[in-house]
Amino acid sequence: MADLLRREEEFYASLFDSPKGGDAVKSRGQMIERKIEVLEDMATKVSNRRSRRWLNDRLLIELVPRLHVEEIKGLFAPPPWGEELPVSAFCRTSDGEWDAFRSIDMDVEARLMQQMKQSSTKQKNHVDSDELIALNAWHRIDRQTREAIKRNFLPDLLDIYEDQIRAFIEDASGKDVLVLNVQDPFQRLLLHGVCEFYNVSSTTTTTMRDGKLWKTTTIKRRPGTGAPSRLTLVSFLRMKKNGSQ
Repeated sequence: MADLLRREEEFYASLFDSPKGGDAVKSRGQMIERKIEVLEDMATKVSNRRSRRWLNDRLLIELVPRLHVEEIKGLFAPPPWGEELPVSAFCRTSDGEWDAFRSIDMDVEARLMQQMKQSSTKQKNHVDSDELIALNAWHRIDRQTREAIKRNFLPDLLDIYEDQIRAFIEDASGKDVLVLNVQDPFQRLLLHGVCEFYNVSSTTTTTMRDGKLWKTTTIKRRPGTGAPSRLTLVSFLRMKKNGSQ
């Protein structure tokens, strides 16, 4: 073992005393390769477990190239050893403003948090209530019409029908009937669906006009017709399409 240590020291001395000039890098690389070969040869001849482990450690060290300054610096990134962090908003805030935030009374903080929690709960319950009303209105529409609305979603056309029906329901002038002339069968089916959503009755009659069949849809309030839901049919369907519960 003493002989191995002596040979190890000789090799280390030769590495640090590499020749200068253009052949310095080449000579150093050759010395490292030679040292690795010797260490491998030593590891096969040593039977002592501790000595073999020491030789294996030396071999691993030689296999790892020496790090440059930038590589060493990268080992200690991110900050506090690497590049400086950008200045935070707290650091840019004046001392007076930061002290007022930091020294807030605990009771005031608790009341503020409670108010925020209650406001969030009320808002959530309000949204859930609107969705529940819209869901019940959606289920008033028969299944065939619901499937037709979802299969061929026409938001612009539905918006037109909704605006007319909502205005009719909210009209305080005493108007009892809304008459629409929709000749396309599919568009008329959508109109009936919108009427069911807002809980108004709709009846289509056929007459002759200029020798052609003419469709007229009459819309009336029902005894249970109330104020229009805050959530429109188009908004409700878009929410369900986006996965809103």
